[in-house]
Amino acid sequence: MSNDFEYGSGGIVGFAPPQSNPTVEPEMAALMPPDVLSLTTRLRGDPVDARKRFSDYLFNLGESLEGFGAIRLGAFGFACTATTYLLGHDEVRRKFEQLSRLYGYPILSSAEAIELALAELGARRIALFGPYPGWLQEASFSFWSQAGFDLTAKGGIDLGSSDTLNIYKLRASKVVEAVLRLDWHSADAIVLTGTGAPTLRAIPDIVRATGKPVLSSNLCLGWAVLKAIGHKAALPVGMGQSMLIDDWPARAAR
Repeated sequence: MSNDFEYGSGGIVGFAPPQSNPTVEPEMAALMPPDVLSLTTRLRGDPVDARKRFSDYLFNLGESLEGFGAIRLGAFGFACTATTYLLGHDEVRRKFEQLSRLYGYPILSSAEAIELALAELGARRIALFGPYPGWLQEASFSFWSQAGFDLTAKGGIDLGSSDTLNIYKLRASKVVEAVLRLDWHSADAIVLTGTGAPTLRAIPDIVRATGKPVLSSNLCLGWAVLKAIGHKAALPVGMGQSMLIDDWPARAAR
């Protein structure tokens, strides 16, 4: 893929994290290959009401995409999993298709990306980690069950709040500890949901401890966006391979 800019000979992609999320940009910086130009805008929503905020992210998405101006993206990643949990795939996909026709590039959600990776991996039994308040955790459990997955284990971390903002204060070491407390043994894969949770530094430790494929919202979204632009760094999934993107662990460790 070529463009008119100094940077991004391998393609230009965009991401939109929630307005207070400090995790997506550094994790995508580690996931994207050096020849891919990764740009960000912000999802905007109600600062007080968390449920309304997640809906606002979708309904205000057109305004967020305007933040890219005249830059033509190869693909765009909607970096919020909770919106799909609350509104459902159908409503999210309708909005994405409308905006994709308008802006001329594919739009993918982190929830959709996880499903794509699980499908390629052939995993139906999952251990699900979601560091959410109770109401959103239940929505995530319901979403994956209704999508046809067997939740062999499920759990999270007590954020001490009914809002989701405390997810941004998590450390990777706490994610590892919480996941390893789950009964993950009979799962085909372990899924770490939530783009605000720092997962890239946690994934290698969890893989070493469990021997299981480990997927996260950000890892899967980065992979799906690279796959959408046809970049060779998006690896095929299967036969025990769940790294998804070439060489990202080395970049994340820096």
